[in-house]
Parts: sequence; structure tokens; C-alpha cells
Amino acid sequence: MSANFEAKKAVVEEIKEKIGASKAVVLTKYDRLTVAEVTALRNKFRDASCEYKVYKNTLVRKAFNELGVSEFDNDLNGTTAFVFCPDETSGCSILAKAVKENPALEEKLVPKSAYVGGAYVDAAGVKRLAAIPSREVLLAKMVGCLKAPIANLVYTLNAIAGQKS
Repeated sequence: MSANFEAKKAVVEEIKEKIGASKAVVLTKYDRLTVAEVTALRNKFRDASCEYKVYKNTLVRKAFNELGVSEFDNDLNGTTAFVFCPDETSGCSILAKAVKENPALEEKLVPKSAYVGGAYVDAAGVKRLAAIPSREVLLAKMVGCLKAPIANLVYTLNAIAGQKS
């Protein structure tokens, strides 16, 4: 076996490990991005514990096929970057926020698809995932909903206790 073949085999194994360790993998087209734009994007992903990486499409296709996933074969064409995320929505949200903050990225940074929870998600699904708030925001909203009735009860009891007979 040649050294090149062994190196490619190691990269495929690395990709499989990253896919297995991630709750979501977002595939995005990155066309004509400047070094400054890529660096800023990588920093945003790093802050969210995501990893932005570029691999050869053939190696990623092989890794997905070895994992029994063949839906990405059509998306693995052209310039493709991969975002490995520790949760289901952070990568999609960061991509959407980056495009919203810098409209020049709208045609340069286009989501292709995602692999979330062991299932294929198309580009429209990636945009819907981006609209979902983060886990922390959802938990805060839930706590607020649980706290409101109790706070209202306390307010009402204080108002009754404060009334003069």
C-alpha cells in the first residue's frame, strides 16, 4: 500500500470520528471567501465549540458511505466546508448570523445540507434549524414560563394581605 493511500485512509477515519462525535454536521458552499472572512468565521465557530474544516469531497463521501449514509452524494460537489457541531442548531445559527451581519457573504456562504441526529437535512431544513434558539435560550424561556404563575400568585397574595379591612 502506498503512503498516500494510507494517509487518505487515516483522514477518512478522522472524518468518521468527527461525524460520530458531533450532534450535527453542516455542509456549506464557501466560494470566493477572503482569508479575513474565513478567519472571522472560524473564530465564531470556535467560540461556540464548533469546528469549521475543509476536506476533499471524495474523502467525506467515502466516510459517509462507510457509515451507511448515501444522501450526501449530490451535495459533495464543488467547494464544500464542513462544520462539526456539539449541538443541533449552533452551526446553522452561526452561518445565518454571519450572513445577516455581512450581506456580502450571502452568495459566498450558502448552506447545502446537514447531518443532524443521524438524518439528512436539506438546505431549507438548515435554514429552519438556524431559526431555533439555542438550548440555553429555550431553557431560560421554559424557566420564565414556570416562574410566571408562581410570581403572579405571590403578587396576588401580597395585594390581598396589604388590603385594609
